Amino acid sequence: MSEKRIEDYVRTIPDFPEKGVMFRDITTILGDPDGLKLTIDKLCESLEGTDFDVIVGLESRGFMFGVPMAYKMHKSFVPVRKKGKLPAATISKKYDLEYGEAEIEIHKDAIKPGQKVVLVDDLIATGGTMEAACQLVEELGGEIVKLCFVMELAGLCGREKLKKYDIESLVVYPGK
Repeated sequence: MSEKRIEDYVRTIPDFPEKGVMFRDITTILGDPDGLKLTIDKLCESLEGTDFDVIVGLESRGFMFGVPMAYKMHKSFVPVRKKGKLPAATISKKYDLEYGEAEIEIHKDAIKPGQKVVLVDDLIATGGTMEAACQLVEELGGEIVKLCFVMELAGLCGREKLKKYDIESLVVYPGK
């Protein structure tokens, strides 16, 4: 029997949340100890040889992967959250969604000028959320050295929006 790949742990749900969409569900990665270990190990391997100081994870699924990566690699972890969720002084950035807009924030003291930063999320789709998070990190003086994703929906062209960054996606799906 061959060794399982990350995509073997991803559940695909057709026509969710609307007809024609193939939803890629990470709860089946999280719910399987081997799938979770494999995914965290592969994310960490993607950073071998990368000089960085801190991992920034995007709410909420970026937390699920970013925190164990930070623990395993002995780095600090910084959360980027939805507006109104962080208790200390923050900066925020609005970005467009398919229907409307959203806003994320980071603590003003979370990133020190000159720190080398890796950002982590479960999925790159259109790239809007990650683009806003990158802008926050750069506004604080952080230097983004890599963006890491478990999955990429190549048909939504998020990589194009983030093309100035080094991007690592463990699994790339061609569609939306």
